Amino acid sequence: MTKARTRWPRQRDAEDSLPPEGGTSHLATVQPTELETCLRACAAHSGKLVAGLDRRRTALAEALRNLLATHAGMEQTSSAVSPIPLLRRTAKGGAGSALVLGDKLLDPLLAVGNKALDCGYEDELKLAILITDTVLTQRKRSRAGWRLRARTLEAMGAETAAVEAYEHYLDLTDEDGFGVAAKTAGLRVGAERQSELLRRLERDCPEAAAFVGGSVTDSWAEGLELHDRGSWNEARPRLIGALLTQDRAGAPVPEIQEALAQYLGLALEVSGAAGSGGSPRGSAGTGDVAPLTDLIALYAEQRRSRMRGPIGDPTFGGVEWTTLGEFRNRIAGKSICLIANSQRVGTGSMGAEIDAYDLVVRFNSYKIDPSATGKRTDIHATIHKHGFNWDQKVHTRLVFGGTSGDWKYSLRNRLVPGAQKYLGDESLRWPLRDIGKVGADVWPAIPTSGFNMLWLLDYLDVSTQLDLIGFDFYESGAYRLPAAMKMPITSVHEYTSEKAWVMERAQSVTDMRIRLR
Repeated sequence: MTKARTRWPRQRDAEDSLPPEGGTSHLATVQPTELETCLRACAAHSGKLVAGLDRRRTALAEALRNLLATHAGMEQTSSAVSPIPLLRRTAKGGAGSALVLGDKLLDPLLAVGNKALDCGYEDELKLAILITDTVLTQRKRSRAGWRLRARTLEAMGAETAAVEAYEHYLDLTDEDGFGVAAKTAGLRVGAERQSELLRRLERDCPEAAAFVGGSVTDSWAEGLELHDRGSWNEARPRLIGALLTQDRAGAPVPEIQEALAQYLGLALEVSGAAGSGGSPRGSAGTGDVAPLTDLIALYAEQRRSRMRGPIGDPTFGGVEWTTLGEFRNRIAGKSICLIANSQRVGTGSMGAEIDAYDLVVRFNSYKIDPSATGKRTDIHATIHKHGFNWDQKVHTRLVFGGTSGDWKYSLRNRLVPGAQKYLGDESLRWPLRDIGKVGADVWPAIPTSGFNMLWLLDYLDVSTQLDLIGFDFYESGAYRLPAAMKMPITSVHEYTSEKAWVMERAQSVTDMRIRLR
């Protein structure tokens, strides 16, 4: 706790580049921004990025280069040819002579925004907001634009504005594959608990009113100095006054959380709580931590709610974990087909044949058209990063993820009670790497959900029939739920290697079916 004292709450003013939520309206409201302005900002930011060890900024630099190259190519095309360009100006010199954001430039622009958000630094967050201002100026109903804006505002600690943006996104989509509703509910609950905690501090320390509205930095520094001199009764109102001032000025949530954590740590130390590193001091330090228990519980709940969101049914409908061995026993002796999310399947007519298999496996954001895709789904294999189709009832759901903590977090937030009987446990979390022990030195690319599932079934080798339907490795394009169609076919996967692996083991190959058993 003592080390944290040097990190005082930040005193914000009008010159701050990321002003507090409550003190500005431009974070909550889309600021009309011309595409030209945004492209100039992107070009300037690209010039500031230099080669380094930060892979996030390296990825942003690559996204910026792609955006600017796409724009340059389109400008050349529109000047050389006169047909309707995707990027064009309206009548020269008129009030609306700005560039028009066409489909060809939209995706690269959003990609820059997402990479900027991944960086998490102040300059990059400002760039991401500018990009959403630009997109939403011309495309007020852009789901991707509103979601990027909401995530960026949340990262900046502007929660009220973030919730508003998330609600715009939810109004525009029927499929909440990214768990936005739960996220929004969690932010609301977190804000309520934080407010309750601050009101409790204000009620229990009326003397703090004298320090509300003053300099946060000065009050906090004075409070720390008095604490270090053993004058907790004088320190406490200054520290609480600084907290209340932060709250009323609309300081970003992470800053308020950090200050609250420091205050509670100091209070525990003064009380002499076990493990706090302190001993009871004066009349305020009785060794009794009971008065702090409710405050700490509120602090923990507001943090937990913001991270995870509320859950109505902690047992998730009585779902049962299934281990690798149990999963093997359930599929033994069964005919299995794996259905690709490809246009080849979506435009086909194999529905009845697909439903005739003992077990039908589908992936991620699969789309159902009974005559083309069949209507049954027995096993849903999905990456943990989004929640498409998690509400669809299946016998078994296998959720794949490379990092245990992130995987557990996703299960906690995205699992739908009653939508599955069995859920793969950690022994089934990342088959190629964890079961097969195939490292990045042998298989550098991140395995797809389809390949993880196929590798697992091939490894277990207990199926009477193992067929891949419509697997052309996206040569025909994607066939997914509408909300997922904008998701790119990501470059982190190596489809060429996966295809080669499949073809080496194929016993027969037709236009629609690859048979491995």
